[in-house]
Amino acid sequence: MAVPKRKTSKSKTASRKAQNMKKPISRASSCSQCGSPALPHHACPSCGYYNGRQVLTVATEE
Repeated sequence: MAVPKRKTSKSKTASRKAQNMKKPISRASSCSQCGSPALPHHACPSCGYYNGRQVLTVATEE
């Protein structure tokens, strides 16, 4: 059975675990139809378009 030769330092453990932290969702992408911010790989909440075609019907408040 393999046994480590030296104790793993706190900084080595912390830097390894830092890769698993949740990252914030970037809202940098914008809709190609209306230009409003939208999550990547999701239909636009304001116009209902995804990948150049309308997939949702969005009711306008007037």
